[in-house]
Amino acid sequence: MKNFSYVIKDEIGIHARPAGLLVKEAKKYASKVVIRANGKSAEATRLMAVMGMGVKCGQTVEVEITGDDEETAFEGMKAFFEENL
Repeated sequence: MKNFSYVIKDEIGIHARPAGLLVKEAKKYASKVVIRANGKSAEATRLMAVMGMGVKCGQTVEVEITGDDEETAFEGMKAFFEENL
């Protein structure tokens, strides 16, 4: 299991467009990607669950990656957050 924390920098937070991109990125990997924030958690492959978390700018999310390709998924997801959120 690998995990990292990230502070959301997107002014609007994780809204529809970046949530869709996040789901698309998470689906590239065999590993399970779970996002936690505000006392809620969601699998990163479930769009409505991710959007339902209501993550805003300045909030910290915890990303947990577990599975066969977790090293690759960790690097890819970390880069995705830094570039898009």
